[in-house]
Amino acid sequence: MARIHVIHENPDWLPPLTAALDQRGLPWTDWFIHEGAWDLAAPPPEGVFYNRMSASSHTRDHRYSAELTAGILAWLTRWGRIVVNGPAALDLEISKARQYAALEAAGIRTPRSIMVAGRSKIVAAAETHFPGQPVILKPNRGGKGLGVRLFHTIEGLREYVASPEYEAPVDGIQLLQQYVRAPRPVITRAEFVGRRFVYAVEVDTSEGFELCPADVCAIGEAACPVGETPGKPDHKFTVLPGIDSALRARLETFLERAQIDVAGIEFIADETGAPLVYDVNTNTNYNPDAETRANLTGTDRSGPGAIATYLGQLLAQEQRQAA
Repeated sequence: MARIHVIHENPDWLPPLTAALDQRGLPWTDWFIHEGAWDLAAPPPEGVFYNRMSASSHTRDHRYSAELTAGILAWLTRWGRIVVNGPAALDLEISKARQYAALEAAGIRTPRSIMVAGRSKIVAAAETHFPGQPVILKPNRGGKGLGVRLFHTIEGLREYVASPEYEAPVDGIQLLQQYVRAPRPVITRAEFVGRRFVYAVEVDTSEGFELCPADVCAIGEAACPVGETPGKPDHKFTVLPGIDSALRARLETFLERAQIDVAGIEFIADETGAPLVYDVNTNTNYNPDAETRANLTGTDRSGPGAIATYLGQLLAQEQRQAA
């Protein structure tokens, strides 16, 4: 029997999706990818394979899960299986440098970024490319906003790089990135399923860069009670009715070109209000409280509901073709 196979390495992120699959009566199988053996000469099981491998897998002691998934996706595509977020999507998930190249090629602006290999090269690169300016240091392969630091001075950056607190990037590559002064301390995350816009969420960034919307990694909203910070939003995550139509069209075109089926794309407005895209999350999570406040929970307009419905449609398509 053909099934939906969910490829992942973090069971804590699965319950909202599996609940949506069960709600629709869809058969599914859990593929936890960390260790194992696969016969590359044998055909994979029948069905639809949904890749949820994350760039942050190494932070959960799954250092090689992404590389293992790349091999599995090659095996699946060699046998003609339907793969949601296949090899091209995984390639961009684990490299912001490659993300930015693909975004710029699609006519989508990104923050100015300098790719640096070597701890000893970071400060000199900042002095050359961002003299006298604040700068963000972030890992090329990150996830959840982990390891992202803002430095207002070169001296602060130099002290951090020389200190024991310095976090070495898992792939050896750091990015120095321009600091975008947004009119408000928020970013926008646009959610896409089947390469089509579902909804957007505005995220309050006043508490830092760790912006994972899932319950298991979101920063608690109660950390700073409402009313104690002037102008602070009532909630960290707020669903928006939509985004600029021209930007939406460019992002959907980008996803088509990049062969990404499911994604959360994050952007920030600069001082002029122009959007700059800085992250493409192909393993996307959703904030349940924000969806509840927007009356999306349990519907096909929720993130998990939209994905479950999309996977069900692909499974039905595969079954019709096999009949």
